[in-house]
Amino acid sequence: MKGSRKYGLVGRHLSHSYSPAIHAMIGGYEYRLCPLEPGELADFIRATDLDGFNVTIPYKKEVIPFCQELSPRAAAIGSVNTMLRLPDGGWRGDNTDYDGFLHLLGADAAAFCGKKALILGDGGAAATVRAVLGDLNISHETLRISRHVIPDIHDRHYDADLIVNATPVGMYPENGKSPVDPGDFPACRLVLDLIYNPAKTALMLMAERLGIPARGGLGMLCAQAVRAAELFLGESLPEGLVDRITEKIRRDMLNVLLVGMPGCGKTTIGRRLAGLTGRPLLDTDELIQEKAGMSIPDIFEKHGETYFRELETAVLRKVTKESGKIIATGGGVVTVPENFDLIRQNSICVFLDREKEKLDISGRPLSRFVGIDGLYRQRIPLYRAWADFTFRVYDPDTTAGNIKKELGL
Repeated sequence: MKGSRKYGLVGRHLSHSYSPAIHAMIGGYEYRLCPLEPGELADFIRATDLDGFNVTIPYKKEVIPFCQELSPRAAAIGSVNTMLRLPDGGWRGDNTDYDGFLHLLGADAAAFCGKKALILGDGGAAATVRAVLGDLNISHETLRISRHVIPDIHDRHYDADLIVNATPVGMYPENGKSPVDPGDFPACRLVLDLIYNPAKTALMLMAERLGIPARGGLGMLCAQAVRAAELFLGESLPEGLVDRITEKIRRDMLNVLLVGMPGCGKTTIGRRLAGLTGRPLLDTDELIQEKAGMSIPDIFEKHGETYFRELETAVLRKVTKESGKIIATGGGVVTVPENFDLIRQNSICVFLDREKEKLDISGRPLSRFVGIDGLYRQRIPLYRAWADFTFRVYDPDTTAGNIKKELGL
């Protein structure tokens, strides 16, 4: 029976894994996380009652000696991410990361045939990328990159048409780092980053600013999981399932970040939305006051706006690394350009648009001293430019309900 089968994920650090959620949407079988420390792998493989399991960092090569069989693909790549129990109790190793990267490349595969790809990193993920690109007749070179050493790329690789990041540089919790500057590659027409948390890495954001299309690794993660499930179950799964799962996971992992004029109701609507969705609410103004040990009016009075904005950006940098939260921000968050990328990396930005006459400016320093008319003229264009969605503010319950429905939360 399908429902009695048991599968799982083996790796070292799995607390932030989306694999259980993905396999739950495939449905009908148990899927568990199996975090292992170095030295525990052999005992686990000998004792586990699982019918099959996926393998992630750092054990994709370490499981190979425990395989009685290897698929031709896994043998060629030298990396296993899917283990299948054989009838005699032994194990067959396979590689569905290949299918995952092929899905991530998608319809662009034909466009890059005969072109040059640059693969950043030379670990197991890079080996899979090399195998896919080789089969597609896309020439490629590998650039060895570590978290701390960025080599000179100008002489040999400036002509790359495609850049694939197969390193962990920029991955949560080290958000904001990029292995290269895509601006150094004038021929580049596509950036693919195998990282899926954050949803948009620094590399992707840099590419987008240059008008270069960029995709993260969530689609690859979901595609390899669906293919692994097909191997587990011995059956084909419905066409389009990968895209449906990817979109659902994407919506679940992205924060909903609220921006708008002071007094428009961000905190109140955020609380209502948190209640409707079960997501935690993070209020940046509250976190700033906790960090400073004083109220926001006192911060402005004693230290000035520049100091407040520095605190705000520091708090924003922390909370926007999170996933699946409701984030209420201060009214001036859009006045600091650095905050744009912080918001874009892992959040859907929602502008709460309320008539100027209905804004509650009591206790709000800039609204009182600068004047609401001046702030309104300055900030409204920024809110509209930064926002993914705009919602008219009615009463808090109605507005929160509209957001939940429109965003599919």
